[in-house]
Amino acid sequence: MGFSTTHLIIFLVIIVVIFGTKKLRNMGSDLGGAVKGFKDGMKDGSDKSADTSAAVPPAQVGAASTAAKETIDVEAKTKA
Repeated sequence: MGFSTTHLIIFLVIIVVIFGTKKLRNMGSDLGGAVKGFKDGMKDGSDKSADTSAAVPPAQVGAASTAAKETIDVEAKTKA
């Protein structure tokens, strides 16, 4: 009851006719870039969490939280 090879070929031909090759190529490159960015973000996130836990001594944890409260969101100022 599954799809045969001829069903898949007909389906792909219909998709190419509807969307066109240029649009499909752009969608493929966008999807590939998103996946690459996600993988890089996952690598950076795990590296940063390991680095920050080792780099900040326990005495400075309270100082870091007060510094975070004083930060200014630049994008929020430009949107208003």
